[in-house]
Amino acid sequence: MKLKTLTVEGKTYAEVNDQGQPIYVHEDGKEVGHDAPQTVATIARLNGEAKTNRERYEKAESSLKAFEGIEDPTAAKKALQTIQNLDDKKLVDAGEVDKVKAEAIKAVEEKYAPVLAQRDELQASLHKELIGGGFARSKYIQDNIAVPVDMVQATFGQHFKIEEGKVVAYDQNGEKIYSRVRPGELANVDEALESLVGGYQHKDLILKGGKGSGGGFQGGKGGAPAGVKRSEMSVSQKADFIKEHGNDAFLKLPQ
Repeated sequence: MKLKTLTVEGKTYAEVNDQGQPIYVHEDGKEVGHDAPQTVATIARLNGEAKTNRERYEKAESSLKAFEGIEDPTAAKKALQTIQNLDDKKLVDAGEVDKVKAEAIKAVEEKYAPVLAQRDELQASLHKELIGGGFARSKYIQDNIAVPVDMVQATFGQHFKIEEGKVVAYDQNGEKIYSRVRPGELANVDEALESLVGGYQHKDLILKGGKGSGGGFQGGKGGAPAGVKRSEMSVSQKADFIKEHGNDAFLKLPQ
């Protein structure tokens, strides 16, 4: 990005916005004011977090060396406790020891299976609420996208993940998407969507006022070709159909 300047009486000055921030122009032409104090504070905070995370990682790595080769510490502890309670006669029989160990592991797995299932269910619900809800409430989609929200999520949803309870967006290269207006901070859902849509090769098919592909379905306004199913249509075909027949007709198609 480049600093936006203006020349007055032969001298060149940086152009600033209403907040007195120098204006930078990104490669796509978007102008953003640079908040230097916020950037310095963000860098200092991120450096502190990086140091804390590194120390935490080194401590955890050191602690885990004692458990090398043990895949399930909980089951291992339970099995060891069970073996210690056996009398000497049973310990002579290796087959009996193996049986007890297997039963101990099975008991632990059965005990915690519902907990793991509940955890997976809660994680799925969290994923649905944070990501699905973000798409449903997106002002960028409401103001700029011409196709239904579920189509947008089906196309771009894989770029969003839940990390430490927050929505994190990744670009086509697998890199995290950062905010342009908040340097050093991760982009929110709207900013990430604007970036992803901007790099989407079929964006004209989904943007309001887009050019369209010109190869959509044929038929009268509001009609639907016989036998067409939503699940069998590509994203571009769905966009073409909506442009040709309208969103109501699209929703009436069999799933």
